[in-house]
Amino acid sequence: MKVAIITFPGSNCDYDCWHAVRLVGGEPIYVDHRATDLGRVDAVILPGGFSYGDYLRAGAIASRAPIMRAVRAFAAEGGPVLGICNGFQILCEAGFLPGALVRNRGLKFRSRWVHLRIESADPPFFRAYRPGQVVRWPIAHGEGCYVAPPEELARLEAEGRVVLRYCDPTGRRTAASNPNGSLHDIAGIRNERGNVVGMMPHPERAVETLLGSVEGLGVFASLSEATDTTMASAGGSHG
Repeated sequence: MKVAIITFPGSNCDYDCWHAVRLVGGEPIYVDHRATDLGRVDAVILPGGFSYGDYLRAGAIASRAPIMRAVRAFAAEGGPVLGICNGFQILCEAGFLPGALVRNRGLKFRSRWVHLRIESADPPFFRAYRPGQVVRWPIAHGEGCYVAPPEELARLEAEGRVVLRYCDPTGRRTAASNPNGSLHDIAGIRNERGNVVGMMPHPERAVETLLGSVEGLGVFASLSEATDTTMASAGGSHG
């Protein structure tokens, strides 16, 4: 599994993603935001951080970086694309995913561990989990409140495109378990095809016991399994 990790000015979780991919036996490569080609890769990760200092809006400038044209073409061919935190913001700003991430409720930066309920195991990033499973991953964001028009929220719900929700340790959705005010307690969504996923929590920071949890490793293990299956049926990498 060869995974492109896109780096922007201000990315700070690129090495964390690199390490997580290596833990599941993958081959991570860094791809600069100024590049115009991904090369032959099996998946793309847009990591967390503060691309371009979060000027204008978080992810707004990065969404127009040259490399995003190649990422768009890759996604259009069915290639798996994962956006984590700032990467989720970029995917929304670029129109890969609906809605937007705005300032947290209370206007404070939130950096802590949260509980999340896996809503769907269908996308390539969640095959190691089961629907309804509760995991514990960290968050670290100032603009993580997911919003969308009522009709778009209804569509996401009807099509089963919400993949993660904030919850308490038992899986119940409560006001206290939602750290940023996201509508419908949404922590992650996917596109219609299921190959593009954006999430605010950081699974790459929950891949070793020393870090406090290994419950995020399944995201990268799922990706490895999905790309291995795709490569076996297609006979090679995307590119």
